[in-house]
Amino acid sequence: MAKGKKGGKRMTKRQVAERLHDFFSTQPGKTFSFKEIFKQLKFDTHPLKMLAIDVMEEMAWDDFLTKVSDSSYRLNQMSQVLEGRFVRKANGKNSFLPDDGSTPVFVSERNSAWALNGDRVRVQLLARRQRHMKEAQVIEILQRAKDQVVGRLRVERDMAFLVTPESLYVHDIIIPKRRLKGGQSGDKAVVKITQWPDADHKNLLGEVVDVLGPTGDNDVEMNTILAQYGLPYTYPKAVEEAAEKISGDITEQDLAEREDFREVFTCTIDPKDAKDFDDALSIRQLDKGLWQVGVHIADVSHYVTEGSIIDKEAVKRATSVYLVDRTIPMLPERLCNFICSLRPNEEKLAYSVIFNMDENADIKAFRIVHTVIRSDRRYAYEEMQQLLEDNGVVDGTGTPAPPAPKGGYRGENAENLIMLDRLAKQLREKRFKNGAVKFDREELHFDIDDKGKPIRAYFKRSKDANKLIEEFMLLANKTVAESIGKTKRGQSAKTLPYRIHDNPDPQKLETLREFIVKFGYKLKTAGTKGETARSLNKLMDDVEGKREQNVIQTVALRAMMKARYSIHNIGHFGLAFDYYTHFTSPIRRYPDTMVHRLLTRYAAGGRSANKEHYEELCQHASDMEQIAQNAERDSIKYKMVELMGEHLGEVYDAHISGIASYGIYCEIDENHCEGMVPMRDLDDDYYDFDEKNYCLVGRRRHKKYQLGDPIRIQVARANLEKKQLDFTVAP
Repeated sequence: MAKGKKGGKRMTKRQVAERLHDFFSTQPGKTFSFKEIFKQLKFDTHPLKMLAIDVMEEMAWDDFLTKVSDSSYRLNQMSQVLEGRFVRKANGKNSFLPDDGSTPVFVSERNSAWALNGDRVRVQLLARRQRHMKEAQVIEILQRAKDQVVGRLRVERDMAFLVTPESLYVHDIIIPKRRLKGGQSGDKAVVKITQWPDADHKNLLGEVVDVLGPTGDNDVEMNTILAQYGLPYTYPKAVEEAAEKISGDITEQDLAEREDFREVFTCTIDPKDAKDFDDALSIRQLDKGLWQVGVHIADVSHYVTEGSIIDKEAVKRATSVYLVDRTIPMLPERLCNFICSLRPNEEKLAYSVIFNMDENADIKAFRIVHTVIRSDRRYAYEEMQQLLEDNGVVDGTGTPAPPAPKGGYRGENAENLIMLDRLAKQLREKRFKNGAVKFDREELHFDIDDKGKPIRAYFKRSKDANKLIEEFMLLANKTVAESIGKTKRGQSAKTLPYRIHDNPDPQKLETLREFIVKFGYKLKTAGTKGETARSLNKLMDDVEGKREQNVIQTVALRAMMKARYSIHNIGHFGLAFDYYTHFTSPIRRYPDTMVHRLLTRYAAGGRSANKEHYEELCQHASDMEQIAQNAERDSIKYKMVELMGEHLGEVYDAHISGIASYGIYCEIDENHCEGMVPMRDLDDDYYDFDEKNYCLVGRRRHKKYQLGDPIRIQVARANLEKKQLDFTVAP
């Protein structure tokens, strides 16, 4: 039996356990480090300390203690009955995610009570068997995650089934033939579950509510992706009819209540295929060295009344969804593409932030006002970029515009646009100086033919024209947030939805620091958030153009928290802003409309809005944003698989873009399509997954596959239904 000394006497393992039991039992809720435990219990010899650590490890295994970190514990007060979310896996390794955010718990199939993915459940923690992981048993299904499922119909002589790509259902979803709604074998369909599994009936029964169309048709496949995430793929007729009744006319009263910017040079700069123009910029010189820049935003809240049928639909959607080949708008087309859109040569109502700034982009004054504008010109990003390059304005932060040559700058409105670019670059330079994080990530785009088929894939990088718009939108959002959030001492700020971004996960930052050492880079993880940001920026500058750039940027992004909406402001780490909100895109984001309404209310002397109601809306908007991003990613995956399905057997240069216990993700250098080499196809050795160092290592030959390494791959399989692209390592 292991023993330790206590004041000249030896302590048994049982005595150590009793003292630890009493120590933690009398101090519930408190976390203690090893140092504090040793000091208070007078465990002052090395053997006694080692024995205590072993005992606490066993106590944590038996669920008496909770391990908070590698060197601290607290009493486990978790109930044996918990509520949370059930996660079903196709491989049977189901898990339960407790509401309190504690560690996921394994649920075997026999203990799942036929819970489905995403269901809210109540579980009973089971007594842990020796040398086994913690397990739970579902004792009640509190709420089904969804009652509609999307898949492919398989119609047989006597009955029909729904085949789901995720294979997450233990038993088939059976559909009586009279409930097919005309669906044929091979059609994609939305099915409502009418009978859930129970002790007597293990099968799911359903009925078709919508036949999307034949598998493989582009529109059908895109609508299938939307339906899988519960996103709308059609617009309710009643909402469209309500939109048709809205007049876009600007009245004399509208003009009387607004500042008139119709005679000031104004333009929009957007993607070439954009139709919903949320924002416009105006510029004019007020005095020598003093410029007025207006950030004009579509005044959606003027047309969409809170609580109206259009507003309720917008709340539900919360965001526009951007798939590879289409936009599913938050607002009806009449509003988003016509009445609200800041189209050229049309008078439009706007909500604007007007800045007076000097030539160093220092703001001398600002105001937030309702305006009427008329855009003089609509620019595509490519057109704007060409104008800047034609006049010698090159990429790079802080590069001032050159003096006008004899005869002036080349191009229509060039002098105004180059001044906007110059001011934007100085704003950007200041932002990075203040600690904003540089993440200029490339975006994957596809060229699509008229049938929706991808012809090629390529990356687009943000250039000066994009950054010009970005900087003024950031400035407007920051200014609006400060106008409400910054208050005099003793005053409390009124309710506002903020866009917040927490500090990076310290553990993931440490993992990043350890990972980049092998490439010869350093990262400061201790210190203020400003110091962390500056260290991250130096890293991004150092890796620019290097082979390892993508892989290090990917690992760095994993350390970042997700930005979200909340009325509880904690600032925005990535932008280094103490106050930040979303004000500049109300056509495609509901939080921006919320902000517009609250600004109008407060400007008129209104009281602070209900906090609970707005926090609920913020949470919903954050959730819908994530769902929309997942759908967008799925549409990209589908197009990747569709594109590479035409190139089976072909060999490409690629690099390793991800490592998992089940295989290697590889991105083709030529077109940026990503697929996986499954572990089963790495048959030259048995490979172990080194999670910390992002690599697979062969046991016998010690061959290593590491994140960022170049690799030659062959396209092996392209499964459109599962959106899965498989590669093999080329011989």
